Amino acid sequence: MEAAEAAQKIAELEARRRYNAELKARREAKERKKATESVLRSEIHYRKYSIDEIEVATNFFSSALKVGEGGYGPVFRATLDHTQVAIKVLRPDASQGRKQFQQEVEILSCIRHPNMVLLLGACPEYGCLVYEYMDYGSLEDRLLRRGNTTPIPWATRFKIAAEIATALLFLHQTKPEPLVHRDLKPANILLDHNYVSKISDVGLARLVPASVADSVTQYRITSTAGTLCYIDPEYQQTGMLGVKSDIYSLGIMLLQIITAKPPMSLTHHVERSIEKGNFADMLDPAIKDWPAEETLAFAKLALKCAELRRKDRPDLGKVVLPELKRLRSIGQAYKASRSNNSSNLGAAPKTFDSISKGAMLLIHQSPG
Repeated sequence: MEAAEAAQKIAELEARRRYNAELKARREAKERKKATESVLRSEIHYRKYSIDEIEVATNFFSSALKVGEGGYGPVFRATLDHTQVAIKVLRPDASQGRKQFQQEVEILSCIRHPNMVLLLGACPEYGCLVYEYMDYGSLEDRLLRRGNTTPIPWATRFKIAAEIATALLFLHQTKPEPLVHRDLKPANILLDHNYVSKISDVGLARLVPASVADSVTQYRITSTAGTLCYIDPEYQQTGMLGVKSDIYSLGIMLLQIITAKPPMSLTHHVERSIEKGNFADMLDPAIKDWPAEETLAFAKLALKCAELRRKDRPDLGKVVLPELKRLRSIGQAYKASRSNNSSNLGAAPKTFDSISKGAMLLIHQSPG
């Protein structure tokens, strides 16, 4: 009798759970539909370009104007409305119908943030997206110093890291559901002439059929080992994508920001260097004044973000961003004291060279 009652209670609980799940799914679908309809009812937030305008601007997609190639298609530099722009041409198999494309572009054009590359317009007939042009190239270009560019100062690197995390949190807090970037890496962080960083390729997975978006991610997994390094290991195992997938990618990228090294086995090398007390040897040698305690704190935060299990990765809003903002403020104070020719050297962070080996070992061994 007791067993029968227990079984009945379990069945009732299960039925209630199913009902609540269905109710939640219906509510979320209704919210999504409402958000889409409200966007479509409002004025158009982006400029529609004709096929002729796109062809003339790109000189019929001349290879001389091609500036990149991503999983979703090639990118061309062009001039439209007397403004330099970047035109991304989505792959032919990525087209999902003009009406749906326009709806998604409308939604994405409303998602704006100072640290996201601005979507200026689109050509629905061609499946083209028109973005603001970022004249300092990608973070990857600058870290690797392609074109013999000057190295990015450490304080600016800390600022860039905080900007990326700020924009990422904004994406993860979009309603009615979080927007997962899927492809966070230095090549997708673009810079302007003031070293303001902006995340590119935001929401591209929304603009293409799910099968294409998944195949692009699968392509990244199976194509090059370098690209594989940014992809959440749990996603590779389960196929389940979440906001913590972006946190993993962020962790790898943060390590690259201070080391300027390839992503392959980077977490392992940085962990070993911290354990052995020779962390300074891992840092980008182009920068001579890395602040010891702050850079080590930065690296330890990055390693936490790049934990193999999602549940072990820190919360972006509660842990990651506050720490990156703290480190950015230290960098800003340092830059301000330098620009004011301040003689207050005591306020400057201590570099690795200025700390004794014994003190350095204590810093390495401190929890964090």
